Amino acid sequence: MLIVGLGNPGSAYAQTRHNVGFMVIDELLSRHSHDSIKKAAFEGELFKIKDHFLLKPTTFMNLSGRSVASVKKFYKIDDVVVIHDDLDLPFGALRFKVGGGHGGHNGLKSTDAAIGKEYLRVRVGIGRPAHKGEVTGFVLGKYDEAQQELLKAQIAQTADAIEALWQGGSWEDVASKYSVKKVPNKANAPIA
Repeated sequence: MLIVGLGNPGSAYAQTRHNVGFMVIDELLSRHSHDSIKKAAFEGELFKIKDHFLLKPTTFMNLSGRSVASVKKFYKIDDVVVIHDDLDLPFGALRFKVGGGHGGHNGLKSTDAAIGKEYLRVRVGIGRPAHKGEVTGFVLGKYDEAQQELLKAQIAQTADAIEALWQGGSWEDVASKYSVKKVPNKANAPIA
């Protein structure tokens, strides 16, 4: 299985909403011993935990698919899971789906173009800004101090779900057990 966390490389983006996929990969790496795989053609940071590969593309979000396709092809991996931020879900929510549209998410758009749409998407809710014109600043903005506790719980829940997939759970069973639909109202207040 190939687990991809979407995000942008570099310290300037490290704690932004758009990098929550990277945060989940980091959480999994902190829980398990792993090997690092170096290959320039992969255009990403690649790790192996048991029989599973974890990828953080270093191509920037809009070119993520190149990295995903390169690793998928080289190792002949059929099962791909992509963890990404989702504006259409409230902050704290966690949902799962196979296929579908990209919803304007450049990382998904790139991945869809590179490997097709039939992969499991782990949708990590980040909420929406108060005004539509603020989306770019919002996704590239950092979580505030009040959001840190819920963010930690959201990352842990997502990592738990990935571990359940590793243990052979179907994505439907994992979705049933680990989806989070309702979150505290104060966590979802739009950022002014």
